[in-house]
Amino acid sequence: MSVVRLSGIEIGYTEVGQGSAVVLLHGFPLNRSMWRDQMQELSVAHRVIMPDLRGHGETVVSSAQATMEEMAGDVARLLDHLKIEQIVLGGLSLGGYVAFAFYRLFPNRVRALVLADTRPQADSEEARRNREVMRERALQQGIDTIADAMLPKLLAPATLAKDFETVTRVREMIVGTKPEGAAAALGGMAARRDQSDLLSEIASPTLIIVGSEDSVTPPGDAELMHRKIPNSHLEIIEGAGHLSNIERPVEFNRALTDFINTFEL
Repeated sequence: MSVVRLSGIEIGYTEVGQGSAVVLLHGFPLNRSMWRDQMQELSVAHRVIMPDLRGHGETVVSSAQATMEEMAGDVARLLDHLKIEQIVLGGLSLGGYVAFAFYRLFPNRVRALVLADTRPQADSEEARRNREVMRERALQQGIDTIADAMLPKLLAPATLAKDFETVTRVREMIVGTKPEGAAAALGGMAARRDQSDLLSEIASPTLIIVGSEDSVTPPGDAELMHRKIPNSHLEIIEGAGHLSNIERPVEFNRALTDFINTFEL
């Protein structure tokens, strides 16, 4: 685990393994440790880089609003620091929003794209209002209130009822996020642009993954991306909610490694 200062921002990241580079971007309001199981699987044959996005984990909060483009720029600067030109870029939820922004800004750096439990559309007016309520709640009442509100949305009902270890792990990641960081990310997500027009222009091979019980970015959103992105493959992971990589790591890893192997052979 490392922290580097780039363009005035301290960025925390983990780098393991050797080979072609795979960058994984975490969801909100979590941190890079959410990719633990994928790191172990991929680092056998790949150089895996997992940064903390602005305001999460060890990466500092820089302003009242952290935009997707700023986060994408942080990733690009980290890659420059590590002397990495091209990557397989994966993002889940918020990480997917940042992956879209990164692709729009730096398409030639993306060998392949993984979009997990995310969507291209901008927030609706109702969603923006809900994010503002959550933002104020985080700043005034603390991050524990965000954990209470989000856990039932992030995890499938069976996980919530029976998998105490996973529930505890996710909650610990949430409460480890600074309220100011959560608020900045909420502001950035509410203001993010609609990326729907980008889908047909994505030339990189793309894997789309979604949990069958994801209520935040449901399978319909994944199916839309699959229809619009020319060279894409869709995997629906049965029994998983919004955090499909944590809830069903074996199935998620199999889909991920099979996908990467198809264009690296």
